[in-house]
Amino acid sequence: MLDEVETWLARRSWSVSERPLSRLTAAKRAPGARVSVVLPALNEEETVGEIVSVIRRELMRPAAPLVDELVVIDSGSTDATGKVAAEAGARVVHRDEILPRLPALPGKGEVLWRSLLVTEGDIVCFVDADLRDFSADFVTGIVGPLLTDPDVQFVKAMYDRPLTGADGAVGTGSGGSAAQGGRVTELMARPLLNMHWPRLAGFVQPLGGEYAVRRPLLEQLPFPVGYGVELGLLVDALHTVGLDALAQVDVGVRRHRHQDGQALGRMAAAIYRTAQLRLARGQLLRPELTQFVRGEEGFEPRTYPVDTEERPPMCTVAEYASRRVA
Repeated sequence: MLDEVETWLARRSWSVSERPLSRLTAAKRAPGARVSVVLPALNEEETVGEIVSVIRRELMRPAAPLVDELVVIDSGSTDATGKVAAEAGARVVHRDEILPRLPALPGKGEVLWRSLLVTEGDIVCFVDADLRDFSADFVTGIVGPLLTDPDVQFVKAMYDRPLTGADGAVGTGSGGSAAQGGRVTELMARPLLNMHWPRLAGFVQPLGGEYAVRRPLLEQLPFPVGYGVELGLLVDALHTVGLDALAQVDVGVRRHRHQDGQALGRMAAAIYRTAQLRLARGQLLRPELTQFVRGEEGFEPRTYPVDTEERPPMCTVAEYASRRVA
């Protein structure tokens, strides 16, 4: 590990307990900052309601007004995600209602990019909608440094990530550590970062979906439309504002629905493609990923396009610029 990264770990890694809620609400009042929480959601009716309820109950009450707006962006759910989220108290916006002149592309990054058009906060906090046993610490932890340290611009959550098997048993993964980053992180993202962007090697959860960013920085970053969005934003933020403006906070334990191996393979391909684009822009062919499933006559190939589209920095979008002038 680079000496610079060791110094960064000591300087820019914290625990959620270091910034209690009372300190954050006081810090928020001083500059008058506004905080937006965005939940990208696709068929998350089982979990989204509880997440919204916890945030409203603990972070939006008069005694602790940390969060100013809570928005769920529905990415085309076929279940009751939108209804459940609205009943719990979130403002629900469908992805296709935002910037309708531009047909929506499938993918998480697309939803995060569009969310900038329907939120107002100076600080935008993204939280995945599939978290179980949700704690408000996920929000206070990553928002905290942005309210108390003007030099910090991008904060990611770090956490233990136990792997729950089909039988309900909780394991720690083959490495024996509950703090592992997940299969795609350990097998794809972490090696990529260590080899090509070693200054980012100190991030415990580089692909985690919980992070908070100052809006002026988000406006400048391109958004990969699919699974590569977390890696892309992190790498581009490093090059835009430098390592010392990035930070991470330990928020405890993250539990969520785990995807099957083939879904993870497609995720890894998109992440690799995102890295590839940043290493050699303009020299690549549109890739595909072929996987295999066992059918009636043996193994059958299934070929999927790899997410390659990226949305431009939001500050270049005319509708966003006109909204800010208005």
